[in-house]
Amino acid sequence: MADFNLYFSLGVDHILTWDALDHILFVAALCLRYQWKDWKLVAIMVTAFTIGHSITLALSVLGIFKLPVAWIEFLIPLTIAGTAANNLVVARKEQKARFPVIYFFALFFGMIHGLAYANLLLDLEGNTNLTSHLLAFNLGIEVAQLLVVAVVLTLSFIFVQLLKLPRLWWIATVSVMILLFSLKMATERIPDTGTTQTA
Repeated sequence: MADFNLYFSLGVDHILTWDALDHILFVAALCLRYQWKDWKLVAIMVTAFTIGHSITLALSVLGIFKLPVAWIEFLIPLTIAGTAANNLVVARKEQKARFPVIYFFALFFGMIHGLAYANLLLDLEGNTNLTSHLLAFNLGIEVAQLLVVAVVLTLSFIFVQLLKLPRLWWIATVSVMILLFSLKMATERIPDTGTTQTA
């Protein structure tokens, strides 16, 4: 139980820290267009992200799939930028579609984020007690992500429902801020083609 608590806490800490700002921004960009009343749609989207990062987290930790760390760190802000840009161009009617494009963003981009999570887990212990530690770590990540989602939905409620700001203005303004910040982050992480370290 002590090991479970340790790795669960590590999963939470991996998201809720300043160093994890890129992951926080990605989750924020994913759920920015939703409101509390859309909780079912948000649940599906978070599940898609969970499936995506769980697949690559397991494959990477097991040594089945490898990607240079520098490329992972570069691709993550691009996933943020892509999601924020999608928020700016998506039509209103797309939010009512059964499978909005953002669901596929969550699944595919989640796979990239899973590679980054694997780095921390492998640095900690290698492959010892892998299954139980992987589960605890992943659950910690999910709880932290849900907290981020709750904060974003609450902020959207305050600005859109209470302060009566136009919803599209709110989505566009925050998305532009996230887009610009993520592009800056990406330019700072452009890989050296000589990098050989893998996840």
